[in-house]
Amino acid sequence: MCGSVSLDWGVSLPRIAVTMGDPAGVGPELALMMLANPDISAICQPIVFGDVEVLRAAATATGLVLPDTVAIAEDLEKLREGPAIYDIGAIAPKEFSPGEIGEAAGGAAYSYIDHSINAATSGLVDAVTTLPINKEALHMAGIHFPGHTEIFATRTGASRSCMMQYSEKITCTFVTVHVGYAEVPELLTTDRVLDVIQLTAEALRRIRKRNPRIVVLGLNPHAGENGLFGEREEERLIIPAIEAAKVQGMDIYGPVPPDTAFIPASLEKNDAFVCMTHDQGHIPVKALAFDSAVNTTLGLPVVRTSVDHGTAFDIAWTGKANPGSLYAAIRLATRLSC
Repeated sequence: MCGSVSLDWGVSLPRIAVTMGDPAGVGPELALMMLANPDISAICQPIVFGDVEVLRAAATATGLVLPDTVAIAEDLEKLREGPAIYDIGAIAPKEFSPGEIGEAAGGAAYSYIDHSINAATSGLVDAVTTLPINKEALHMAGIHFPGHTEIFATRTGASRSCMMQYSEKITCTFVTVHVGYAEVPELLTTDRVLDVIQLTAEALRRIRKRNPRIVVLGLNPHAGENGLFGEREEERLIIPAIEAAKVQGMDIYGPVPPDTAFIPASLEKNDAFVCMTHDQGHIPVKALAFDSAVNTTLGLPVVRTSVDHGTAFDIAWTGKANPGSLYAAIRLATRLSC
């Protein structure tokens, strides 16, 4: 897309909507760091979807700077070039306490997401990068989604989607995500596993410009040990999806035992790992690439990436947050949007 909207914005760089996340978390200070980073504004036009008074309060609390050159507007279409803030007016600093879960903060976080989806689907931005939200605060505000992934999939009407955790060290995609372990077997189908395999291959071809090598994990210990563990999910559900993907020309193998999937030799030769559950992939990703991994939702009609960490209420509004994952998320959003 990259500058393809009909408005005369005066820039050719991709426009990235960066949602401010839960205002009580580390989102505001990370947004401030990003707005002041010339390396980010050199590759895109970052636009914070948030509240300017919250950002100013966070700057005062942390000692960070909100640059005078940052454009601020309550009308997205008036933001022409350079780092900017789309001032949504969802919450005031007095309505929440930094580091504390609250209904008002959860509602504001959803408002930023909602505005970003509207902007992306209407072509006013080229991609969305999200800062962290708190699921409990979201539910307190009456927003009953498990997380960003489900919000974006539902709001954009995606027929199929999945989460991908991407880094140069390790990349994982997920057949199931925010559900309890007891629910997983019933959610596994051959079609769902194949959908995730296909979405993974499509995304990696865009990013790495070649046919990726994909590994599929088993559900059970030892990948079921030929039916000794579990209810033969590997034989009934996972292997048929792998065989179908091979017929489609994909470089793929599995199912492999989850406990040996991520050994160094496997990480070196494989591009992505299709995981059956949340923790199968999130544990190795966070162990190996905590500050550089990017969470992105595949299968959407818009580009959406995210930091791979939470609201970090314990250090919120102290200026200690690490912006590495945010910068990586913006870089990936820029690559995927062009």
